Amino acid sequence: MLIYLAENLMMISSRFYVIFDLLYRAIFSLFTSFFICLWIGPPFIAYLQRISYSQAIRINGPQAHLQKSGTPTMGGLIILFAIIISVLLWANIFNKYIYYVLFILISYGAIGFIDDYKKVINKNTIGLTVYVKYSLQSFIAIVISFIIYIIGENTCATALIIPFVTHVIPQTGMLYLPLTYIVIVGTSNAVNITDGLDGLAIMLTILIAAGLALISLATGNEKYATYFNIPYLNYANELIIVCTAICGAGLGFLWFNTYPAQIFMGDVGSLSLGATLGIISILLCQSFLLIIMGGVFVIETLSVILQVVSFKLCGQRIFRMAPLHHHYELQGCPESRIIIRLWIISLMLVLIGLISLKVR
Repeated sequence: MLIYLAENLMMISSRFYVIFDLLYRAIFSLFTSFFICLWIGPPFIAYLQRISYSQAIRINGPQAHLQKSGTPTMGGLIILFAIIISVLLWANIFNKYIYYVLFILISYGAIGFIDDYKKVINKNTIGLTVYVKYSLQSFIAIVISFIIYIIGENTCATALIIPFVTHVIPQTGMLYLPLTYIVIVGTSNAVNITDGLDGLAIMLTILIAAGLALISLATGNEKYATYFNIPYLNYANELIIVCTAICGAGLGFLWFNTYPAQIFMGDVGSLSLGATLGIISILLCQSFLLIIMGGVFVIETLSVILQVVSFKLCGQRIFRMAPLHHHYELQGCPESRIIIRLWIISLMLVLIGLISLKVR
């Protein structure tokens, strides 16, 4: 929005040229979403406490978590509001990739909001049934998959970059549809599963979004794309604005969500942020790279799958409790230590993912 205001102001003074610069807009996007979260965070938390919109704690979860009972939830609304406002202010709103991302962010946020609302009203951890939740997620993912495929069919937009594999960028063809579906739905639920400790999921999201911001900068620049031997995508550069908005909103929310948390982001935050990371990686042709950068999300999700399969088939549990972070909690590892160690691992994985671009 502001980019068009600046275009008119350019006629008055060349000083407003700075607003056209992508990196400046990315920085402004980060600070805008960050300060929006700091601004609306305290009154929103106070409002949720006043109307008793608190997180329902699993009875069969770690006993230490029972003390978190009464902590407000639905904090993801703060994140979504900050991201949307920041993107509308600083991004080129006529860029089709911006529409794709905002569609996923808002629609998955709506699913998460309904899920959280039912949990709060019913005072339990059930919310939407698994069938309803996955049906809604699947429908949205399928719709956006077809839209992107039809518009970008047989172009660089439907290519797939394989990390550490040199000079091989295959066209996915019809496989693009199931791939997009799996990445969006899978990442959405992976972030949701990981969101069990104070500040864990949001910091991992910030780190991955920062990595994707650098990749979008390279993908949307012909010179950098050639240097890294990745497809040049004309619309990709604006995704850096979205990524930095996520980073800023995430940092602003972490101000209140760090251990011990004053508010939880709930499904409205985890489902929408996960799906947004997924659609951004798809638009950048970096689905495999997201697996590396989001390695902690992958491991947490696999721990749940392995636990369920093992118990169903053998009647035995591999972990004391799934997902994996609860296993370490029950082994006596302090929550804050688990959180920070997983942050460190995630940072290393993001750096490895960025290195993989150069060694291709």
